[in-house]
Amino acid sequence: MEEKIVYFEKPGKENTAEVIKLVLERAKSRNINRIVLASTRGYTAKSFLGAVSGKDIHLVVVPWQFNFKEDGGNPFPQELVNELREKKHLVHFGTMLFHTDNLYGTNTPKALADILRIFGQGMKVCVEITMMACDGGCIKMGKKVIVVAGTGSGADFAVVATAASSAKVTSLRINEIICKPIL
Repeated sequence: MEEKIVYFEKPGKENTAEVIKLVLERAKSRNINRIVLASTRGYTAKSFLGAVSGKDIHLVVVPWQFNFKEDGGNPFPQELVNELREKKHLVHFGTMLFHTDNLYGTNTPKALADILRIFGQGMKVCVEITMMACDGGCIKMGKKVIVVAGTGSGADFAVVATAASSAKVTSLRINEIICKPIL
């Protein structure tokens, strides 16, 4: 089997439109109808929301957890949460699994995150939000999904993955890399 991977010369928001195009093409060719995406302030979620309108594709948007920053809030706009949910998409504010060293008393989450960053920040986020979405009941174990993340803001990294929960991390599979920045 032969498939194309797109490499971006620079990471960042300017790649978002191309990522959307590539993701929708891969979703169609693989008959995948669930896209899990990271979105901190709503730009990526809003961009994908417009692109999937009228298509049989369901978004699972994973923003930061509440209280991640010291102000106790969350930068993801509540009005966008409402709009996504009205259109039958899911928004999951789960615990960011690779930021839990103090909770578990070990360096395992940080070590795993650092290893995944070898492939780029997006790979770390893709693995993390896949498990978060599965832990939150937004996707089922073993379901093939497309997962989208970015470096800084916007989208620049996408994979096809077989979902698994954090309790079954060794069952999670990255089946294909759709695109990523060259770092």
